[in-house]
Amino acid sequence: MPLKSSLFTFAAMALLQLPGAPALAQEAGHPAAAHYSVKDTRVGILLNDPAAAEILKRLIPTVYANDIFQSSGRELTLKDIQTYEPDALSDANLAKIQAEFDKLPVKR
Repeated sequence: MPLKSSLFTFAAMALLQLPGAPALAQEAGHPAAAHYSVKDTRVGILLNDPAAAEILKRLIPTVYANDIFQSSGRELTLKDIQTYEPDALSDANLAKIQAEFDKLPVKR
């Protein structure tokens, strides 16, 4: 599936995210995590932290460069987006990203 059309699909899915979902735990007043998570941290939070954004830019450059990822994709997690970008966000790539996040403290 071409990058733009698949990102458009996941952008539409962002509208279906419910408040209080695990991805929103950091904003919802739940205890803050020590590290970002590919499963639970929304892309918008990652993009707002220059160090986390640099990890994404380096490890998933085509997804990172897409305007839809930078806008509508902010409401999803990387694990959510994996459904629409299975090659770029394979389990192996998500594990690499998570390993980098594990070295990075959460920006508060």
